[in-house]
Amino acid sequence: MTKEAALATGKLATAPTSNLDGCTDFSYVGGPAPDQARMAAEDAAEKKSRELNAKADEAGKTTGQTGTRQPAQNAEQAAKNAEEAAKGAQRAAEGAKLNADATMAMVELMEKREARDAAFSAEGGASFGKDGLRQLAAPPTAKTAEGIGTGSTVEELKKAYEPRGLKLGENERYQLAIADKANWSYEFTVKDNKVTAVSLLSSAKCS
Repeated sequence: MTKEAALATGKLATAPTSNLDGCTDFSYVGGPAPDQARMAAEDAAEKKSRELNAKADEAGKTTGQTGTRQPAQNAEQAAKNAEEAAKGAQRAAEGAKLNADATMAMVELMEKREARDAAFSAEGGASFGKDGLRQLAAPPTAKTAEGIGTGSTVEELKKAYEPRGLKLGENERYQLAIADKANWSYEFTVKDNKVTAVSLLSSAKCS
């Protein structure tokens, strides 16, 4: 389903709650209004990470590139060699700082993603990528046909779905492929032995 078709149903709020990573998220009608401050912080973190990583990559291409030093036969040549060595050390230091800054920016961006995902999963909504709908997060009161929803225990979750192939994914969320819907799966977020969110997730990418 395209974003336009989904919005036309009237079940989603018209203003997005996040545009991070190229995905556009919407809450259900009556759900949380867009948090403009959070969205601005997400955009800023994404831009900062992108720019610093580009600078770090560019610096990495030049770090360590020094001219061939001639053996010092006299004081003048020795001074030139020392100057080149100092320049090389400065480039290396600048490159190391850029790498550190880029890493910290990536950590900040990951924190924004986690906060976005937590808010989206907790309240429910729809997320769209370049190929259309990629995720549906169920409202807190919704339950699956087997009665699993927010508040269900992990024991209840496993009893309902382990015979059908429920597995714990690398992201520490339980996943179950939907047999009659190719490339879609259930995803159950759990904490403290309780289900905290239920989503339908496709293999589509954000961008």
